[in-house]
Amino acid sequence: MAWSWRYEAADGTALDAESLPADLFSSRGDAETWLGENWRELAEAGAGRVTLLEDERPVYSMSLSEPAQ
Repeated sequence: MAWSWRYEAADGTALDAESLPADLFSSRGDAETWLGENWRELAEAGAGRVTLLEDERPVYSMSLSEPAQ
């Protein structure tokens, strides 16, 4: 089982950007930890949302926008 992130625009449209990483992870926890450490850089590179994939199956999506204060 491989875990990965799909990068999307804020409206959910999948991004096909070579500047975004295509890492594969052996566990969900590793994928989530990696995202926690790298989400700001992903947002700066143009990703507005991400979807966690287990193999090719979407597990959940989330915004990369910082919460309003």
